[in-house]
Amino acid sequence: MSELALYTYFRSSAAYRVRIALNLKGLSYEPHFIHLIKASDDQWAEYRKINPQGLIPMLIDKTADASIPQSLAILEYLEECYPTPSLLPVSPAERAFSRSLALLVCCEIHPLNNLRVLGYLKDIFHIDEAARMTWYRHWIAEGLASFEARLAARKPLGPYCCGDAPTMADACLIPQLYNAQRFDCDLTLYPILKKINANCMELEAFSKAAPENQPDHE
Repeated sequence: MSELALYTYFRSSAAYRVRIALNLKGLSYEPHFIHLIKASDDQWAEYRKINPQGLIPMLIDKTADASIPQSLAILEYLEECYPTPSLLPVSPAERAFSRSLALLVCCEIHPLNNLRVLGYLKDIFHIDEAARMTWYRHWIAEGLASFEARLAARKPLGPYCCGDAPTMADACLIPQLYNAQRFDCDLTLYPILKKINANCMELEAFSKAAPENQPDHE
């Protein structure tokens, strides 16, 4: 049995990031599935004993008696405890660049478009689906345009966000692009991101982590 356990949901982009990172590092883990829509009140109550915030993902490292919520904190933890292969480039400037791209996704795009926000817009403000999709696509476009521009300014471009190897920037970008495609966002304006996505999905670490390849996929 693996010493690592991951509380996950196939469609959670935050959990998707962590699955990619675990795969890139060649780490096996025991999945625990929490259905973000269909989980019962009893299941949520039990999960909140582990993670009071009740969000996915949550990593348990039994060897260190550590419980880590929040996807970026998990990625940093994996980098510190299992440093090879690295999720970050070598130089401090490049490491900061990779982290800044990861933060662009996790702090600027995803929080405005996650399941809780879309549900709140529907249930509290009674915003219809067309308006919610306008909201969703607006913030996707804002964030991805910035991501594309930052990469376009780099010379030369590598196959991944930060050169010749995928980093945490790629681990955060690919799930966000998956969501964008799922909600029919126009990605033709982001040729660099589309190429990086294609390159990443050729790697088993990324394809194995994809939502459709999870045991809880439906």
